[in-house]
Amino acid sequence: MNKLLKLSHQAAELVRQGKKTSTWRLNDDKDLRVNDRIAFIDKVSSGDESSWGEFGDTIITSIVEKRFGDLTAVNFEGSEDYATNDDMIKAFQRYYGEKIDYNAPVKIIHFDPLIPDTKSAENIGLPKEVKIYTDGGSRGNPGLSAGGFAILDMANNVVRKSGKYLGITTNNQAEYHSLKGGIEAARDMGVKRIHVFMDSLLVINQMKGIYKIKNRDLLPIHQAIKQIVSGFEEVEFTHIPRELNKLADSIVNETLDNLK
Repeated sequence: MNKLLKLSHQAAELVRQGKKTSTWRLNDDKDLRVNDRIAFIDKVSSGDESSWGEFGDTIITSIVEKRFGDLTAVNFEGSEDYATNDDMIKAFQRYYGEKIDYNAPVKIIHFDPLIPDTKSAENIGLPKEVKIYTDGGSRGNPGLSAGGFAILDMANNVVRKSGKYLGITTNNQAEYHSLKGGIEAARDMGVKRIHVFMDSLLVINQMKGIYKIKNRDLLPIHQAIKQIVSGFEEVEFTHIPRELNKLADSIVNETLDNLK
């Protein structure tokens, strides 16, 4: 079941148009996490709950927690514009009361554009063939790890991207988890044909059956990926040099940097 986030009607319209890809929350108790699937509620008339309705869902890509006084320009990306910081504080005071000041903590939730209904994908032009770039990294090997992927259509337009903190793992485990996340996302989008690109020669050749899996810790996730892959019409695995995998690599590093 999706977690629900309520939006004002004005904010909901911006989300529908793809102009708003983040929301700010105070006193949030929903235990939201990166890669959670969330649904939105449009509060058409804030005082009349009978007018409220669910209008779409998406995936959380990152969560940042800061004090209002520590916000930078980067934190405003995908959100509403405020003429001044004082205007921003006043706007939140209207919702949360006078207790909001520059020392108040705020949770900034970034999310993907709305996910189309895969059942009606044929009618809305959802791509049936995509490129998937994935990468995983461990700072310590084993150490703090993250996986990231980017899904592009065949014209190289980014359709979706996401990063996920994986805890303490090895580089190879992170690479496998990033691959699994990418192909699961493609499957959920209704994609039929995928072209996977990774700079991990080990993972690519193990998926092709060229290399044997000697590390038994990798066997379960390898088998899980093989099961998912069997549901596509066509799957192609290609090894690329690291310099051609910068998009997925940047998602991994951003995810790890945000832990700080």
